[in-house]
Amino acid sequence: MLEAIVANLSSFSIPQLDIEIVEGDIASQATEAIVNAANNAFWMGAGVAGAIKAEGGQVIEDEAVAQGPVEPGGCVITSGGRLAARHVIHAAVMGQDLRTSATLIAKATTNVLTTAEAQGYASLSLPAFGTGVGGFPIDECARLMLAVVKAHASPARSLRLVRFVLFDRRAYDAFDQVARDIFGRA
Repeated sequence: MLEAIVANLSSFSIPQLDIEIVEGDIASQATEAIVNAANNAFWMGAGVAGAIKAEGGQVIEDEAVAQGPVEPGGCVITSGGRLAARHVIHAAVMGQDLRTSATLIAKATTNVLTTAEAQGYASLSLPAFGTGVGGFPIDECARLMLAVVKAHASPARSLRLVRFVLFDRRAYDAFDQVARDIFGRA
């Protein structure tokens, strides 16, 4: 299922769930859904949102904006437009002030996993929430998001693969190290 060319890849297996850490482009992932780290009005500007919109088309932003705004931490689903992924889950990791926090990142991650399960998705690709325009530290983001995924693994029903797609080597290294600490050697 890893159709996109990636520079680095680590895999971890825990009961009921495989976790992958990938350095690559989230917009090129062919999982059932990819996740957009969004503001709560779902405007798609730069960063992850910009890459998704550029690859998938304006329809993704139009569908998301029509469902907003939501409370920060919430999420909505849109089509994938021209993306390889059939759907995009837009996670409101920040308000319109473009500020985030550990609480919002954990809440948004939990809501994404719950939404993916409710839709019956087996595979999901996520970026590092809040580390771009939100300015959240990448190491702390990795600890938060991976801990939420670990906590979600035992009640997971449909999800079998959660892939973290990181834009650069620094982010990949941070997530890879935290995953090794939490899940053991790859």
